[in-house]
Amino acid sequence: MNWVGFSTLIKREVGRFFSVYRQTVLPGLITSSLYIAIFGFTLEQRIAEIQGVPYTLFILPGLIMMNTLTNATANTSSSMLQMKLLQQLPDLLTAPLSGLEIALAYIIGGTVRGMVNGILVLILGVVLIKMPVYDLFGTIVFIFLVSWAFSSMGLLLGQLSESWDQLAMMQNFFLTPLSFLGGIFYSIYMLPDWAQTLSLINPIYYMINGIRYTTLGVSDSPVFISYTMALILTLCFTFASIYLMTTGKRIKQ
Repeated sequence: MNWVGFSTLIKREVGRFFSVYRQTVLPGLITSSLYIAIFGFTLEQRIAEIQGVPYTLFILPGLIMMNTLTNATANTSSSMLQMKLLQQLPDLLTAPLSGLEIALAYIIGGTVRGMVNGILVLILGVVLIKMPVYDLFGTIVFIFLVSWAFSSMGLLLGQLSESWDQLAMMQNFFLTPLSFLGGIFYSIYMLPDWAQTLSLINPIYYMINGIRYTTLGVSDSPVFISYTMALILTLCFTFASIYLMTTGKRIKQ
């Protein structure tokens, strides 16, 4: 294990998004504040409570999860694709780093960005609307798992994409719709039976359901299923992204 090169690549990935925090950190906080103000405070006049929880509080765990997974995915996917398009990837591949070390460094960088954004939105909720945190340790663990899973997925998307259009298509037609249909603004019990069934095959639903349980203590389905799904996504995306990096498919070709 080349610890010097490994830690250097991690520092570069983490420093890359911290250096442009106006693009990578602040937008998530501003967007979450707008969602709370527009959807929360406004719709709460029509929907007072869901499962005994005030509507504004109910949507906040979904906003935490949406910011976590979108930022984790964006960090690794954009970094990998940028390296490919600028022809900088051959220089990285010639460095004394294995494919495993390169993949893990990218994943850790994306995980840090996802956790930073998720925890900041969590703090925003606690400060702004006095959101209780039912299980702080479980919340942090869940944010970490989701950050790692979607950071790995972002690396996979960056490896498979050949242009910014392809990457945007994957995010806009896959990640964004699944996020909004995952129960951010509603409980699936408010949907007709066929829509509830469709929600149960949406993996992001389980991410939102899990974080809602660890923060508010309520959930639409057993929380162990959410943890299991988070672990499955983490393992699948991690192994897939590491496999592509070590074999060089879609990278060295």
